[in-house]
Amino acid sequence: MAELDIDIQSFDIPRLVTVYPDRAGVRWWTKAWFNNREEGETSVEIEREQAIRFMQDNIEKDAWLEEFFPRQMEVYHNAIEQTKEQLLKQINI
Repeated sequence: MAELDIDIQSFDIPRLVTVYPDRAGVRWWTKAWFNNREEGETSVEIEREQAIRFMQDNIEKDAWLEEFFPRQMEVYHNAIEQTKEQLLKQINI
């Protein structure tokens, strides 16, 4: 596929993730949005130290999503693989 002039990024599924504290800054959560869905996924409570590592860019976004939103990431990987297979079938026509 390297010789083909195809922007694989255009087939990617948008993924947004954030971390946030409660008002007292004691409890922390992470929340994710896949494919530009307005509502997003249910928040997951995390440790403060995890939130700090994420905010300091010490954890890659996809690694974070794999840890806290594994079911959604499985769907993501399946969708990307299906798109890749469909693209390859079209090229081979």
